[in-house]
Amino acid sequence: MSDFGVLSLLPPLVAIVLAIWTKRVILALFAGVWIGSLIFMGWNPITGTTYTLETIVGSVTDDWNARILIFDFLIGAGVGLIYKSGGVQALANALAKRVKTSRGASVLGWFLGVLVFFDDYTNTIIVGNTMRPITDRTRVSREMLAYIDDSTAAPVAGIALISTWIGYELSLIKDGFKGASVDYNAYSAWLSSVPFRFYSILAILLVLIVAYTHRHYGAMLKAEYRARTTGKVLRDGAKPLMTTETDLGQPKPNGSVWDFIIPILSLVVVSILGLWYTGAANLEAYSQDLGWWSELEHPFSVNFLKYSFVESFREADAATALLWGSFTMVVVASVMLLGRKKMTVEEWEDTIIRGMKQMLFANTILVLAWSLGTITNGDHLGTGKYIIDVATSSGANLGPWMPLIMFLSAMFVSFTTGTSWGTFTIMVPLGVQLSLAFSGSVNEIVFATIGATFAGSIFGDHCSPISDTTIMSSMFSGSDHIDHVTTQIPYAVTAASVGAILYILFGLGVRSWAILLPLGVLLLVGAWYFLSEWYGKKYGIPHGKVPIYVVEE
Repeated sequence: MSDFGVLSLLPPLVAIVLAIWTKRVILALFAGVWIGSLIFMGWNPITGTTYTLETIVGSVTDDWNARILIFDFLIGAGVGLIYKSGGVQALANALAKRVKTSRGASVLGWFLGVLVFFDDYTNTIIVGNTMRPITDRTRVSREMLAYIDDSTAAPVAGIALISTWIGYELSLIKDGFKGASVDYNAYSAWLSSVPFRFYSILAILLVLIVAYTHRHYGAMLKAEYRARTTGKVLRDGAKPLMTTETDLGQPKPNGSVWDFIIPILSLVVVSILGLWYTGAANLEAYSQDLGWWSELEHPFSVNFLKYSFVESFREADAATALLWGSFTMVVVASVMLLGRKKMTVEEWEDTIIRGMKQMLFANTILVLAWSLGTITNGDHLGTGKYIIDVATSSGANLGPWMPLIMFLSAMFVSFTTGTSWGTFTIMVPLGVQLSLAFSGSVNEIVFATIGATFAGSIFGDHCSPISDTTIMSSMFSGSDHIDHVTTQIPYAVTAASVGAILYILFGLGVRSWAILLPLGVLLLVGAWYFLSEWYGKKYGIPHGKVPIYVVEE
């Protein structure tokens, strides 16, 4: 690979600037991929353009990506069937008997976000689709719902003891130790790193604080005040990624709560069982030195019960499990509606197609975001490696400061590339090796560096308009994508700033998370209070506190 140096920053920066400036995400992403391809192909416009197309084709045909794309289309179809059946409206009406305020709806969204801990994609689907009619009814802005959805997805899945993330995270930590020729248990290191993931923990807490108090700041204050006082959950001219009402029309009357609960429950149950099964099959393949479960002669004959749930989750194929879950949801919803003659075959087919159509725009963004990630990775322009080299080039004894350095580097890499997992791949093994090189042994510096790298990657993923999880949060919450990004950034920056302060204190010698984390909570509360007061004065909304809306009977 050639050394493209500072030029490697150009494609993601162009995509970021264009996305924010023009509010045309597809145009911005394509421009980023095209410019990256031009650079990689020596500025030849013909080969650069053809390589752009090849990169996009590669993103679509990649096994993982293809499964996620089909999963998205099936989710769109399933959500369409549930919506058209009247199930979503029925659930909203049922919960409305208990949730009658904007505060109750916001806190319930946070609670569901924490409850669905095992996968970030599934989190965004369930929380967004379940809460959207409830938050609309209680005048909570779509921007706020997207923020709740996004900030309780990756941060929760990333620190959950059982999730689709943990296997990937463990493998990267293990690679880091292997590269440093150190024999240490990866799970133990992972567990020790969790309390040092300051951004993730503080981001989750900040959602609860603003949801309960209704004290906001930044662009979210305007969005929430607009929704609460005018009833407009979307600003005038907003373009939500998922326009269910427009695409599918009005739901059928007399819907049942079970039309929502059973298909969604089937999605969750089959996805979890799929994670267990694919993880067990993967472990079985590893035991036969095959390396991948699909290489087994009979992969569907594996006795997955012989492997524990936790073991299997660490090695699960999340894309396959989610694909199975989404397909099951569509089948179950179809059987329920056609079997009870609540839909004709023609209506069912039309709803399926219209439901999939909802996902077309979002899937286009995902493909281009993946393509940009490909062109900026280490096999092409090496954006991440360049940033890391710049951040670590001083030659000083940076051991105690490695958590801060890796946190800031991961923030920037994930923001410019739009992927937390892609950033994990680049930075976690490097962070482990660098921290070991400086510290000489496995200790708090190594644990804090691991935690900081994961946390910084999730921060950049939250703020980047080209992030797949940010896109999906906008999609399932029915929010304008750029509005979601601009309203979430101030909260993400607040939690990240407090996290950076804690890593600075760590560098100065305060190594105990038991001291740092409570201090971080106090700093977070203080920053939130100050900012809500300041923005409240700026916008003429006392204390930045928007009214609590109570649904009239």
